[in-house]
Amino acid sequence: MGVYSIKDLERISGVKAHTIRIWERRYNIVEPARTKTNIRKYSDRDLKRLLNVSILNNNGYKISHIAYLSDEDLGKRLAYLCLDTKKVDIQVESLMVAMLELDEVKFNSVLNQSIIKRGFEKTVEEVLFPFLDRVGILWQAGSVNPAQEHFMSNLIRQKLIVAIDNQMENQKVDKRITFFLDEGELHEIGLLFYSFLARKEGYKVIYLGSNVPFEDIKGIDQVRKADAFFTCFVSPPENSLDKILKAYSEEFPNTPIFINGMQVKEYEGDLPDNVMHISSAEVFVEVLRKM
Repeated sequence: MGVYSIKDLERISGVKAHTIRIWERRYNIVEPARTKTNIRKYSDRDLKRLLNVSILNNNGYKISHIAYLSDEDLGKRLAYLCLDTKKVDIQVESLMVAMLELDEVKFNSVLNQSIIKRGFEKTVEEVLFPFLDRVGILWQAGSVNPAQEHFMSNLIRQKLIVAIDNQMENQKVDKRITFFLDEGELHEIGLLFYSFLARKEGYKVIYLGSNVPFEDIKGIDQVRKADAFFTCFVSPPENSLDKILKAYSEEFPNTPIFINGMQVKEYEGDLPDNVMHISSAEVFVEVLRKM
């Protein structure tokens, strides 16, 4: 069972702490326990209820009305809203609730509804990536526990692997891209998705996965020469991104190195000549078609 501070609730729900206190006093939307020093402590139920109320409130429901709905009725109204797959924020919030509840059926239902309407690639880019960015912020803040993150990651991973399996025979381009995560980097979702895009465009793929030492990359490239590399930086690396990119660029000066991830978005330095920031699926597909 999770225990959350009011700051945790603010980070996860997007509702300001001041507003949470008002809703608590006026409508009893959440019912915190208190520490001996009178500090509020919130439960999983408080967090899930606040998320549901916040979603409905942001989509036109008056707080004075939804405040008195039961948890079951809140869930029903949220499920109805999710049918409108044009509203990305609702689906991201619904995935958050499903993750917190460890509710596989709800999680898959939200994703499947979006895939039917948007298609697989648009769902990953427009729904899953914003969701994962938010989870990453909460993870760094300590507001999401490991079980919830692993639960969510494995469900997404399963869908990506199925999509990749469907492209395994599609090798119409005589070029190879090696996909890997640097040593210490464990978040594979983005890497899997971009490897799927490469396979879909007919490229040969060597997928090495997470936490791959630099020396192993050098050894593998001697066995199977890559026409390009792709890697993601989600977590803050142990060494500076400058040093890591310089090392790869100097080791493989004539090979394009594509990079992606939250740390790359925030990077303000100059990239080596053969290193390219891939900012979206569309950019990557365009690059692949020109290689």
